[in-house]
Amino acid sequence: MLDLVFIAFIGFILLLGLRRPFLWVLLYVYIDILAPQRIGYGIIQELQISLIAFAAAFGGWLILDRKEGARFSLRQFLILGLLIYCWWTLQGAEFPEAAATKWDWVWKAFLFAIFLPLTITTRLRIEALALVLVVAVATIVIGTGMKTVLGGGGYENLKFFVKDNSGIYESSTLATVAIALIPVIAWFTKYGTVYRPHWTVSVFAGALIFASLLIPVGTEARTGLLCIAALGVLLLRYTKRRLVFIAAAGVMGLTALPFLPASYYERMATLTQPGGDESASTRIAVWEWTMDYAAERPFGGGFDAYRANSFTYRMPVRQEVGNTVSVEYREVTDEARAFHSSFFEVLGEQGYPGLAMWLLLHGLGVWQMERIYRKWRVGDRSRDEATEWIAPLAAALQMASLVYLVGATFQGIAYQPVMLMIVGLQIGLNSYTIRIESTREDEVETTEPSPSERRAERQRAAAQARARLAVP
Repeated sequence: MLDLVFIAFIGFILLLGLRRPFLWVLLYVYIDILAPQRIGYGIIQELQISLIAFAAAFGGWLILDRKEGARFSLRQFLILGLLIYCWWTLQGAEFPEAAATKWDWVWKAFLFAIFLPLTITTRLRIEALALVLVVAVATIVIGTGMKTVLGGGGYENLKFFVKDNSGIYESSTLATVAIALIPVIAWFTKYGTVYRPHWTVSVFAGALIFASLLIPVGTEARTGLLCIAALGVLLLRYTKRRLVFIAAAGVMGLTALPFLPASYYERMATLTQPGGDESASTRIAVWEWTMDYAAERPFGGGFDAYRANSFTYRMPVRQEVGNTVSVEYREVTDEARAFHSSFFEVLGEQGYPGLAMWLLLHGLGVWQMERIYRKWRVGDRSRDEATEWIAPLAAALQMASLVYLVGATFQGIAYQPVMLMIVGLQIGLNSYTIRIESTREDEVETTEPSPSERRAERQRAAAQARARLAVP
C-alpha cells in the first residue's frame, strides 16, 4: 500500500510537470532526500525513480524551459573542476572497488549541484526549492522528533524510515542538516509567498524548529549539540536584544535538563574529556595518520582511502571499585577507521588540490551571502517589497553553510547531497541578485538623457534665451 502511495504521488507530479517542467526538478530533490525507494517494501524498490526524475528534470529544462536568466557562475566551474579532479583520483584509487561505490553517488550529487542553479531563475523558483528542501527534511525530522518525545530515542537506537545508517539517515548527518535548516524555516514565517505569513505557518514552523532541536537529543549526536551552539552564536548577529536572547536560551536549556535521559548526559560529557573516549581518541589518531598520508600522497589516495590506515594509541580507562577510581592507560590498535571529518576526508581522498577547491567552494558561498546581505538589507538604502526578502534569505543560507562546516568538522559529509543542494540554492540567489541589479542599472541609464540629447537641450535653451533678448 505504501508503495502505491509513493508511485501515485510521483506519477501525479510527473504529469503536472508537462505544464510546469520545474516541478520535475523539485521532484528529484524530494526523491533524492527522502529516498522513497528505500522506504517502500515492494515494486518501488525495483523502479529507477531517481533516474526517471533526474532525466525528466534535465530533459524538461533542456526542451521545455525558457532558460531566461540562466548563467554559469564561478562556483559552478569550481564544482565541475572538483568533479573532474575526483574522477582523476579515482583512476589511481588505492581501493578501486570501494572508491567506485562512493563515486557512484558523488558524481550524481555534483552534477545536480551544477545543474540546479540554471533552473532557479525567479523568486518563486528559489522559494519553491527552499520549501521542498525544508519539507523533505521535515518529513524525517517530524517523525524522529515524535519518537524522541515518546521515549524512543537513544544513540544508535532511534529508528528512521530506513534500516541502514547512511546518507541523511545517519544520525549525526541528520542532526547537522536539521539544525542548519532552522534559519531557512524561520525565513518562511515572514517572507514566504507559496504559503503567505500567517499564524498557522508560524505555528508549524515553530513546531518544526522544536523538532529539529530534538534531533541531537533523540540521536544523542554530539555533533548536533555543537551545531546548536554554533547556530546560537550566529543568531546573535541578527538579534536586537542580545542579552534577552542569551537569557532565554539559558532558561530553555535549564528547563530541558530534567527531561533528558541519563545516557544523553553520559555521551555529551565526552565532549569535555575527548581523551577518555575511544571514539574521540580514534578520530584524533585518524587525523594524524591522514596528515602523514597526505604528506606522502599530496594528490590523495582516492575515495575511501581511510581503509589503508592502521595505528596504535594509548587511551585512559577509568575503573571504579567501591569509592576508589583508578585510571589505567592501555594501548589500542585500530585500522580502516573512517576519517570522521570532512576536511580530513577530502585531504586524504583528493589531497591538497581537492581540499583547496572544496574550501574555496564553501568559502565563496559564505562571502557571497555576506555580500548580498550587506547590499540588500533594509536600512542601507530603501528597498521595495519585491526585494526585502533577499537579504534575510542570504543570511539564512550563510548560517546554513557555517553550521554545516561546524558539523562537517567531526563527520565525513564533504559531498552530502543536501548540502550541495544548498550550495546550488546559494548560487541561484547570487545569480538572481546580479541579474536584477544589472536590470535596474540599465533602467536608470535608459531614463537619463544621452550626451547628444543634453547638448541639443542646451542649444534649444540658448536659442530661446537669444529670442527673448531680441524681442523689443
